[in-house]
Amino acid sequence: MDKKKLSQNALFGMGNPLLDISAVVDKDFLDKYGLKPNDQILAEEKHKALFEELVKKSKVEYHAGGSTQNSVKIAQWMIQEPHKVATFFGCIGTDHFGEILKRKAEEAHVDARYYEQNEEPTGTCAACITGDNRSLVANLAAANRYKKEKHLDLEDNWELVEKASVYYIAGFFLTVSPESILKVAQHAADNNKIFCLNLSAPFISQYFKQPLMKVMPFVDILFGNETEAATFAREQGFETEDIEEIARKAQNLPKVNNRRQRTVVFTQGRDHTVATKGDKVLTFPVLDIDQNDIVDTNGAGDAFVGGYLSELVQGQPLEQCIHAGHYAANVIIRRAGCTFPEKPDFH
Repeated sequence: MDKKKLSQNALFGMGNPLLDISAVVDKDFLDKYGLKPNDQILAEEKHKALFEELVKKSKVEYHAGGSTQNSVKIAQWMIQEPHKVATFFGCIGTDHFGEILKRKAEEAHVDARYYEQNEEPTGTCAACITGDNRSLVANLAAANRYKKEKHLDLEDNWELVEKASVYYIAGFFLTVSPESILKVAQHAADNNKIFCLNLSAPFISQYFKQPLMKVMPFVDILFGNETEAATFAREQGFETEDIEEIARKAQNLPKVNNRRQRTVVFTQGRDHTVATKGDKVLTFPVLDIDQNDIVDTNGAGDAFVGGYLSELVQGQPLEQCIHAGHYAANVIIRRAGCTFPEKPDFH
């Protein structure tokens, strides 16, 4: 299938821009702060010291992060030219970390339009790496201050939203500005464009069920991993633990734009990826990798989505999108944080 010629701002992402502070820790460290080896949570008071302790570790690395921002950055990297195919909205502080995020977005050729405010510092995410697991603790800070009427609604910004043909928002943003998500989702449905959402973390399905299910009818492509899918199924009363069955049931949830059937894509780490296509549920094996080549799995899920979006925005079929997703994730897990080589080697 011929690829669509890409224009700038064809892919739109909105989410929590965070600076990742990552370090390798041991089980005692996780236990001390009550963390699970493979999880994502929002920071509470008891985690304040965790950030300080992490920064003092010998080998701490800083990477521009935040789930949605990672994904659009990877999509842009996969696409290469033209620059600024990907747009990103989110809120940062007017501080040193904010400057780093701006610089990193520029280096990645993403058109990042941050809402900048000085009440809260730029958000951070502690990535505690143990073996090939990662436990993430996000201190949203500024990211939590995103305001629809102060940013998304502004004419110059909304024009960028209108330029896009594919929209991607991680479920994490449901904790910040569900009204912004709904405005974008409604625009996509009204104009028969593609709106994608990620389940993002088990706590979203559990504690933000209402905003999640308000957006669900607008979702054309739903992403998630096996843990998130299982939690979602439990919370929705699907009464099955079978991942293929969960995908089918999620696909059949009510949908606003009936001109497109929903696609559900669930990754399962090193196990095959499950996806719905028409009335079938298909499985796709991931690329083989030697366990010794895995540096850390932080950003693997974001990378999968980024690869997928890079082909989706070019009008490619499901199989090709998943192939690109697997390729991107395979590259990312060989490196620290959500970083990538200068050019992709993808065919």
